[in-house]
Amino acid sequence: MLNEDSLVGKVLAGEVRAVARAISSVENSAAGSSEMMKGLFPHTGKALVIGITGAPGAGKSSLVDKLALFYKNRGERVGIIAVDPSSPFSGGAILGDRIRMSTLGLDPNIFIRSMATRGNLGGLARATVDAVSILDAAGYHKVIVETVGVGQDEVEIVKTADVSVVVLVPGMGDDIQAIKAGIMEIGDVFVINKADRDGVMRTEKELQALLELSHRTDGWLPPIVKTVATESKGIEELSKGVTDYADFQKSAEQADRRRAIARWRITELIREQLLAEALSTERATSLLDELSAQVGEKKLDPYSAAEEILKK
Repeated sequence: MLNEDSLVGKVLAGEVRAVARAISSVENSAAGSSEMMKGLFPHTGKALVIGITGAPGAGKSSLVDKLALFYKNRGERVGIIAVDPSSPFSGGAILGDRIRMSTLGLDPNIFIRSMATRGNLGGLARATVDAVSILDAAGYHKVIVETVGVGQDEVEIVKTADVSVVVLVPGMGDDIQAIKAGIMEIGDVFVINKADRDGVMRTEKELQALLELSHRTDGWLPPIVKTVATESKGIEELSKGVTDYADFQKSAEQADRRRAIARWRITELIREQLLAEALSTERATSLLDELSAQVGEKKLDPYSAAEEILKK
């Protein structure tokens, strides 16, 4: 059982160990984590949340590393949540604590946390939204969420981010595929990383053509920023693109977006609590085990199994 009041106070004071413990509690749905989040929620809404998404191999981690360093050098505290692919068996984050960011993680003004997707197709861990709120309440000025990069379902990033950055690279042949998958619709800023490669101009022209064809309801035309993250090139321009959109969205349109995110968040919590309630008894757990065995042996279909549990 958590001592919610004590932990809330420590998180609000910005204590790193308390922040880590609070994130673990929501990730594991620990007893008292809901009360803790109730205590933290009034202190949220100050941080700028930046979502970074895109095709695997686009260099998202390097970009996050350099962007965080840029903000840190401006005197800001930065929280990073790296949503990693997870083992369907253990549920742990396979990529661990991001070895490439290990040096950055030693800085007292930068907090890094890896979270497993735990089967969430959107590339976002179930508790990512709460983890963002915890870092926000703890006084981090920028919170960067880097998702795993699985394509179409990446649109989930908009549920936590104030600004969504889509990262592409020239010459990989999957730029258009990523765009077709629907990532175009969620990008507020587009980055062509590894811009020292051949084909960067072609990728930029294709992207410009597609942006001109797509009309956003808010009237924003997403900028295209070319970067070479490994050499820290273009990071300041990326920061400007993020700030420009953050300034642009401070309008009535943003109030609608906040309401939509709040609705999604409430719905997710209801779904999670109903599931936990449905499986809370020993009888329900044993029935689930029994039905799982039957489905595994093809003696029963999963739909009938779910109906059987709901009936009980």
